Amino acid sequence: MSVTLPTSIPAGHGRTARVTGVTAPRPTTLPAVYRAAARLLAANGLHKGDYVPDPFDRRLKTRHEDRPLSVVAALRCAVACSPHVIRPLSNEAIEFLADRLEVNGQSPYGRDLMALEFHVAEWGDVEDRTTESACAVLYAAADASEVTA
Repeated sequence: MSVTLPTSIPAGHGRTARVTGVTAPRPTTLPAVYRAAARLLAANGLHKGDYVPDPFDRRLKTRHEDRPLSVVAALRCAVACSPHVIRPLSNEAIEFLADRLEVNGQSPYGRDLMALEFHVAEWGDVEDRTTESACAVLYAAADASEVTA
């Protein structure tokens, strides 16, 4: 009895099949969040301003994590697939990152989540900020969070 798998053709040659509906596992540690966020930014680009272009889906119909992302949105999407969903792990990632970033020589102006998120967003919105520099900082944060864990 011969079984033909969906990725094989009768002649025996393998072929690539697109698999949809399968989601990658979400990160469960701080270093994994930073690395996943860096991969999202590298794939889609850094967005300045709001979380993502067209955050309320008035014009774009693509998933938020498939659009250019701000640093905060990349962290939130890495954990929950959406920049609008707040999870404790993404909050922890934002707090850890905010404590290590300076904007014009300034630290965050407050310790509440909104102030920390604003600080990280403001860092990402600096005029000369590139996707590459944002990814480098996220990878550095992943390494630093491994050391402190």
